[in-house]
Amino acid sequence: MTLDEILNTADNRLTLIVGNGVNRYANAGNTNSWRDLLLDMARRHLPEHAHDFPTGISTTEFFDVLSLQAKSSNADSSLQKEFCKPIRGWLSFDHHRRIVDWARHNNSPILTTNFDTALSQACGAILQHVTTEGFTDFYPWSTYYGHGPLPRPSEGFGVWHMNGMAQYHRSVRLGLTHYMGSVQRVRDWMHRGGTSRLFSSERAIDTWRGRSTWLDAVFRNDLAIVGLALDEVEVFIRWLLIERARLYIKFPSLKRKAWYIDTNDHTATGKGIFLSGVGVTPIMESNYDGIYAASGWKV
Repeated sequence: MTLDEILNTADNRLTLIVGNGVNRYANAGNTNSWRDLLLDMARRHLPEHAHDFPTGISTTEFFDVLSLQAKSSNADSSLQKEFCKPIRGWLSFDHHRRIVDWARHNNSPILTTNFDTALSQACGAILQHVTTEGFTDFYPWSTYYGHGPLPRPSEGFGVWHMNGMAQYHRSVRLGLTHYMGSVQRVRDWMHRGGTSRLFSSERAIDTWRGRSTWLDAVFRNDLAIVGLALDEVEVFIRWLLIERARLYIKFPSLKRKAWYIDTNDHTATGKGIFLSGVGVTPIMESNYDGIYAASGWKV
């Protein structure tokens, strides 16, 4: 299949997972760079390593090192706030609007790993909540950008921020420690709590604690993943895909499809082994225009 075919034949149970690639395509790369933001922070806090990320350390670990060097009890929160401030100036471009227009037209949720509001700005979406019960600005997972109320995240358009949003700086997942916290939180919802846990029965997908969060759109819908490296540093999302596959093995009636769209052939790579192992089909486009300017986005 191609991305065009997926977009033209998918039912309204398709979730788009959009990574940082959308902010590196065309003119967006000149304004929307979270890597540059981290390097700018390094110039202030670790100037000896500010020229580029050194080999042997991931970007998430790099943030944890910055936090450790700050040597204060609220270092994480201060760095997160510092990181989010310039993000408010990031811009939307034509390809942001194409993706969002398709999702709105097809009533499909967008889950993004990005912290900025370029996607929601592209359609004038505003902050909404499925529920405010138990709300925390550390994990605002029932909060999205949209145009009205949603009965549940998997059943309508909204822009959801998987790794946190600049609106709530404490929610932004930048360090490995942050990722591990997210894993721990979701694992409890999946595997603890008797009949309220996701893995307790087929019917639990309609009642578990993650039902009102963006997690609902991961486990209940087909997935099309674009602009996401999905490499080893993406510990949280990779783990979610593993758990998704385990859920479908236990309850085959819940199974949904997934595609990973990229410009590289991952067939003989470790990433290819991972994708096939968790039930995600790789789709290779010849270039980035084939992803962000695909005719399938037209509505």
